[in-house]
Order: sequence, then C-alpha cells, then structure tokens
Amino acid sequence: MIFYNSPNPAPNPRRVRIFAAEKGIALPAREVSIPAGEHKSDEFKALNPRGQTPALQLDDGTVIAESVAICRYLEGLHPEPPLFGSGAKEQALIEMWNRRVEMVLMPPVGAVWVHTHKFTERLPGRILEWGEANRPRIYEAMRFFDETLAGREFLAADRFTISDILLLTTIDFSTFIGMPMPDELSNLHAWHARVSARPSVAA
Repeated sequence: MIFYNSPNPAPNPRRVRIFAAEKGIALPAREVSIPAGEHKSDEFKALNPRGQTPALQLDDGTVIAESVAICRYLEGLHPEPPLFGSGAKEQALIEMWNRRVEMVLMPPVGAVWVHTHKFTERLPGRILEWGEANRPRIYEAMRFFDETLAGREFLAADRFTISDILLLTTIDFSTFIGMPMPDELSNLHAWHARVSARPSVAA
C-alpha cells in the first residue's frame, strides 16, 4: 500500500494518520504538497480525479480516496480496537456522530476556509459574504458539541472512536483558520485536552 499524505494543517490526511496510529498500523507514505499544487497534478489526479488528499493505493492498484473510507478499509484489515464500534447499536451511534460532525460543523468551517482565508484567495468563485456569514454557524455547531459532551469523556461511545478523530481534526483546522473554540465551551475544551493528549494525536 501507498498512503498519499499531506502534512498539517490538512485535516483529512491527519484523520487517517491518527486512525492508523491508534491501530498500530505503519502506512508507507508519499507526501503530496498542497501549497505546491501537487494534488492537482495530472499524475495525482490519475489516482484521485477530485485532486484531494488523502488517497490509499492498494497493492493491486485499487485507489481508495476519502478519509473515512480509508479508515473503514483499515478497520476491516485490523478490527481491534474497533474504532467504528462493536455491535449494531454502538456502530449506529458512532455513524450518527460521524454524520453530525461532517454535516453540522465541517460545512461552515469549509466555507470560511474557502471563501475568506488568505491561503485560498486565488480560488475561483470565492464569495466573501458567504464565508463571513458562516462564522456564527461554526460557533453554533461548537456549542452543540459542547452541550453533547457534558458529563461524557468521549463523543460517541465510552471510549475513543473515529467520531472523536473527526471532531478533533475539524476543531483543530477551525483554529488554524482563525475560528478557535470559545473560552466558555468548557466541556469541549476538556474533551479536546483529553483526546489531544493521546499518543496517536500528539504524534
């Protein structure tokens, strides 16, 4: 296998790196520079036509793109610890929280990133007003997760799961684009400190 990786602050490759570290999986990696535009090269787009990292090329030439899909593949190969859950109930709850991270928090973070950040100013079709309008939505989403985490150690289960990885990497990327967690969200801050201290995340 070859894991096509991009370093921080790219959040999606980081998801896979944390997931693999939790599993104890060593992924042979090839670095793809986003600032240099390597993800948009003809060579890389032959692997992933969307021109985005990460991607995982298997030994038979199959390419799996999209970070959660890659993590699901790794879970299938290495089921312990079960980061996507054990049993129907837990798996459903983890999927529910995965969807909430990706549908509630990620869209406004992405909108602020694409439409307002200096690193994306050359992208076509930017609408500054739309980006600015999404800033309050980020904080609304963070408050939702803060309320959810009251009295809970982890987001979706009684242990660390893929849902925590998705939320952590999104929160950290939001901080990078200038939208950190508000100080008053104490539950979210406490959760963030706990998961950030894990060896897989600290690495």
